[in-house]
Amino acid sequence: MTLSRGKMIAAGAVTLLLGLIALFPARVAYQWFAPPGIALNGISGTVWSGRAAQASVQGVYLEGLAWEIRPLALIKGQLAMSLEGIPGSGFVETTLTVGFSGAVQFDDLQGSLPLQSLERLFRMPGLRGNASVQFERLAIRDGLPFVADGVLTVSSLVAPMIHRGSIGGYRAEFFTQNAGVMASVEDTDGVVDLAGSLQIAADRTFRFTGLVASKATTPPNLLQQMQFLEGPNERGQYTLPIEGKL
Repeated sequence: MTLSRGKMIAAGAVTLLLGLIALFPARVAYQWFAPPGIALNGISGTVWSGRAAQASVQGVYLEGLAWEIRPLALIKGQLAMSLEGIPGSGFVETTLTVGFSGAVQFDDLQGSLPLQSLERLFRMPGLRGNASVQFERLAIRDGLPFVADGVLTVSSLVAPMIHRGSIGGYRAEFFTQNAGVMASVEDTDGVVDLAGSLQIAADRTFRFTGLVASKATTPPNLLQQMQFLEGPNERGQYTLPIEGKL
């Protein structure tokens, strides 16, 4: 079967257009169509496959960011890409999807990173420690996680709102419900025995309710603070409520 002259010209034009798009410089595309919540510096490569020396994605800082676009997602009105980067120290690997509404979704997210890189996201100045993440899905809009299904493990945690020194290691398993993002939290090698639940609501409020008991490693000032909590119960546990807004 022989193509008509018009169809041959059309096919050639489409091929040329796709070629131009595939080779379009990433730096120029970012200047024209920078999505909200993403800031890039030191951009090289093309729209489809490129790198950025520094990047900030919804407040999370990365170095050596590399991406490869998945073009089929554009049909759904989304920008999706395979993504790798280094958050100061550690690593991050994921598939990143950016909706035109500004929402950012991470699929098959795994990595390790310093908690300092998350202090802006969670609005917790002085947050320190190391984190290991393994999430099936994590979606963020305007700095607020509204979908989260996965596990976060932290070690050498420093949270000044609780204690200025390290309070040890903890594990949180996140899941998504109609009421918002929920998590069950427990200590792994914390300076206190802790078990509780966390809820992050759509109005940006969060509430943690836990039961805490002392250990031989509990610092004296935390022991004093526990005396102001409700309790103890028959197991020597005190009720620990923490509320705030992200």
